[in-house]
Amino acid sequence: MKIAEVKEHKKEYLDLLLLADEQEDMIDRYLDRGKMYILDDDGVKCECVITDEGNGVLEIKNIATAPESQGKGYAKCMIDFLVSTYGSRYSILQVGTGDSPLTIPFYEKCGFVRSHSIPGFFTENYDHPIYECGVQLIDMVYLQKKL
Repeated sequence: MKIAEVKEHKKEYLDLLLLADEQEDMIDRYLDRGKMYILDDDGVKCECVITDEGNGVLEIKNIATAPESQGKGYAKCMIDFLVSTYGSRYSILQVGTGDSPLTIPFYEKCGFVRSHSIPGFFTENYDHPIYECGVQLIDMVYLQKKL
């Protein structure tokens, strides 16, 4: 298993990026300014895009695992990589996500705690309703992990 930075042609991984953020113009808002990593384990299994948000905050903008590889610990490995790689340079690792029964427990299991939310983020910024597990995502929930 190897994690490598992708410096060019990030859109080659659009299928994976769209798993975590299903509107391409929203991905375009952070893809160029972010650092992208892929986890390769006999093929690309997981990707992650991070951005420096200032004041010691590193943000996960997009993290996704290929559907056939989900539940095997790849996203957790990616988060562990971020913590070990950036822990000395940042004080907080944060992620914004929908209030979903799939994603919130995953991040909490990885040591993140709820920080704040942005009401109406998904309904105001996406051109269509987004659902996870039958629940419409409305507010962006931020979770943080101290590094």
